[in-house]
Amino acid sequence: MAEKKNRQPEEGAAAAPKAGTAQMNQSDMPVTILAQYVRDLSFENPNTPASLRAGQGAPEMNIHIGMDARKIEDAAIPNLYEVVLNARAEAARKDQPVFIAEILYGVTVSINEKVPEENHHPLLLIEIPHQAFPHVRQILSDLTMQGGYPPLLLNPVDFHALYTQRFAAEMAKDREAPKAGEEEKAD
Repeated sequence: MAEKKNRQPEEGAAAAPKAGTAQMNQSDMPVTILAQYVRDLSFENPNTPASLRAGQGAPEMNIHIGMDARKIEDAAIPNLYEVVLNARAEAARKDQPVFIAEILYGVTVSINEKVPEENHHPLLLIEIPHQAFPHVRQILSDLTMQGGYPPLLLNPVDFHALYTQRFAAEMAKDREAPKAGEEEKAD
């Protein structure tokens, strides 16, 4: 039988963190995820069992990803938000629907008061969807398999590019506004 030795930490060595303790102070985190949940989940399989027959070829896929955020009023948590990631997948063969899968996935977060207000919007619509996407991807994969089809494996999404595309006009206005103000000061 092996002999157990009581090992003492060497002098000057840092003590290892206890299990279950956080290395970073919670107040230092820019965002705290309070909850993640499925708000709505839908799977339509309108032409089964005919759509499940072998030899029909792969369906044409149409994927839509969207995101939205809204502030939640709460006296105890000043910067409380809900971010909803929407993913919809439509499969069709020769204009006949094969399946339609849709999920609305919610994430409730609080933003640290140290984060400037102008950073809330991009943080909510880039970083939070980026964190939620793997969960949405897994749920849709499982859902299509339960519908009788191979798993739907969504490719990674560049939420920064989606954000930039969606809010390009607003960001251009924001860049122009300070320039116009600077010109007025020069006169």
